[in-house]
This record gives sequence, C-alpha cells and structure tokens, in this order.
Amino acid sequence: MMAFITQHLKNVRVDLLVRRLRIFWLLPLLLCVLFSAHLLRAAELSQLKVESADDGIYLSALVNFELPLAVEDALLKGIPMLFLVEADIYRDRWYWTDRRVAGATRTIRLAFQPLTRRFRVNIVTGLVESSTGLRATLNQNYDSLPEALAAVQRLARWRIADISEINPDLPHKLNFSFQLDLSQLPRPFQIGVAGQKDWTISVSASERLQLERIRPPVIDKSKATP
Repeated sequence: MMAFITQHLKNVRVDLLVRRLRIFWLLPLLLCVLFSAHLLRAAELSQLKVESADDGIYLSALVNFELPLAVEDALLKGIPMLFLVEADIYRDRWYWTDRRVAGATRTIRLAFQPLTRRFRVNIVTGLVESSTGLRATLNQNYDSLPEALAAVQRLARWRIADISEINPDLPHKLNFSFQLDLSQLPRPFQIGVAGQKDWTISVSASERLQLERIRPPVIDKSKATP
C-alpha cells in the first residue's frame, strides 16, 4: 500500500513538471503570436506611384491599416478622426542640405453620423484650422466603416507639384507620410491618448523620385459612332 502511494505521488510530480514545461515552451510562442497580431495592425504603404502630366505631378498611394478598437470606439461616439497626408519633393545638393522644391498637404476627415448611421469622408486641401473651418474639396457618404476606411486609405492622382518645379536633369527625392493627427482631437482626448500605441497610425517613406508619364486613355475607334 505504501509503495502504491509513493508511486502515485511520483506520477503526480511528473505530471506537474510536464505541465510546467509545456507552459514554459508555449509562452514564447504565445508572445510571438501576440506580437505578430500587433504588427498586422500597423500601417503599411503597399503602393506609391508618382506620375507626370503637362499640368503637374500626381501621386497615387494605398495605405493599409486596421482601425484600432479604441479609435473605432471613439469614432462611433461622434469624435471625428483626421488623417494628415504630406508629400515633399527635394532636389539633391552635394554642397549643402537638399532643397525642398515642392510639396503638398492634405487632411482627410472621417466622421460618423449617428442620425443617419452613415460615415462621412471629407478631403481638405492643406491643414484644418479651427479658425477657418472645414474647406472640403470632396465630400462622400458611406454605408459602412470598411467602405469609408477604404476611401481614407487610397490616394488617387493627388496633384503635389507643378511640372515646372521639377528639373528633369537633376536627381530628386520624395518624402511621403500618412498619420492620424492627434492634435485635432478634443483636448481631453489628446491628454488621455498621448503615448498610447493603439492611437498610433503612421507610415512614411523616402525614395528617389521616378516619374512615370501619364498615358492618355485609349479610344477604341471601332466602337465610335459615325
């Protein structure tokens, strides 16, 4: 009987040791999964293209990101989210710092309308200033958040410079940035979200300016009416 109890206690100790070892080995794996999930939520610039036309330089881009739960919750409670987009073109100078020759700024405002249960996207040229109000150049309503978020993430043929500002014989660099502008949040929110990773939506890129010529649309003459 005594031998049976001793063997049973040994088996229990072995089982506890095995369980602890499993937890020890599974913990790093769990941390990796959580860290990967955080990376998937980070903003990513999946497309960036600059084209030239007779009337200017145009930029197209696609920024992929998931709206964090804290930001989505504030949005659904009626707090607009403003995204700041900046594009600057610099000309290389070997004897001094590079010279900024052109640039543009755009503010994209995403808001929820509780009465209609719809989302509204406003695109504003330049920075939004409380003193001058919202001077939107484009307004669009959407039935769902994914549709509205897709409009925020995609930049299509945004004019960032005049063609005369770029010297084709000299090298240039493009700096691009996209971020959630926390300075436009109500003052209590600015204090509460300062330094929180859930409120950090930002991506930037710096690369050599390579202009593609915008091709005119091809007209199918066979379908043209006489």
